[in-house]
Amino acid sequence: MKRTLFRAALLGLAAIGALTMTTLLPAAAQSSGSAKVAAVETRTLAVENMTCALCPITVRKAMQGVAGVKSVAVDLESGTATVVFDPSVTNANAIVTASTNAGYRASVKR
Repeated sequence: MKRTLFRAALLGLAAIGALTMTTLLPAAAQSSGSAKVAAVETRTLAVENMTCALCPITVRKAMQGVAGVKSVAVDLESGTATVVFDPSVTNANAIVTASTNAGYRASVKR
């Protein structure tokens, strides 16, 4: 008897959850459609002094430590880092400075 009541309660909760999800999801989808998408910039930086497999990790961590940086991809062979960042929070010069302070002088590639 207890199991039957427990199952009935679970089914009731599941039905309420499903009803709530179908009611809330369309509203959430509508509100996200009207939200502004933040602008991002992508810059490729030339990075000096990378000589081993650990160097790109250090460069990436230094650049990711800058507020507003969304992603960093460092290529050891080409000596570059591609950085995606929010220009309303930071700029390329701040990212260059972070890399330079970590011991890997960087500059914006033109």
